Amino acid sequence: MQIKLNTKIFLIIILFIITKQIEIYSILMFFAIVHELGHLLVGVILGFKPKKFTILPFGATICFKVSNNDYNRKIKNGSRLSIKKLIIALAGPVTNLLIILAFIMFNFEPFGISKELIVYSNILIAIFNLIPIYPLDGGRIIKNILHIFYGLKKAYIYTNKISNIVVIILTAISSIAILYFKNISILIILAYLWWIVILENKKHKSKMRIYRLMENKDEITYNVKNALNK
Repeated sequence: MQIKLNTKIFLIIILFIITKQIEIYSILMFFAIVHELGHLLVGVILGFKPKKFTILPFGATICFKVSNNDYNRKIKNGSRLSIKKLIIALAGPVTNLLIILAFIMFNFEPFGISKELIVYSNILIAIFNLIPIYPLDGGRIIKNILHIFYGLKKAYIYTNKISNIVVIILTAISSIAILYFKNISILIILAYLWWIVILENKKHKSKMRIYRLMENKDEITYNVKNALNK
């Protein structure tokens, strides 16, 4: 498994040092990585082989190797692969929930960090990751549910539309919050959300071009076969 570090994280660290919020950022990053390890553990249990673990400015991401045979195993209108991916996507927020419950039930403060701060951090991480923007966990959950019921192409289309609508709504809400709280962290997180949405929009356009090429190829093949049979 490859382990990579996104260099933009150093810029974010400098910004949080300047704003004197590096402590909370460090705690959030630690539990965000633990969150991702939850995905990793469940993925391995379900039979996936980890391919790449990347540490990002706001958390981390894990990629698994997927064989072509997995895409051909159908259950109803979806695929077994989507059900497994749905479980993996849920594993991260569930990991944060288990941490929250553990610190609420047992009174201990590791390294002098307050229990309230740890609980608060894990709540933030769970909520942030459940935002329905792909490729956050919330977006992945929606995509895999849609894949099960409507097929992969429609799942991509609907998830992309949902992601764009949600980021626009969050921008409107965050703009008010930034003016009220005067907190640069909100602006940084909002910029990060726009960055991942813009990247996914580019990938979405490429996927749709591939689908159109495949559909045109199938149509041409069908017409040729009809012509030969006449």
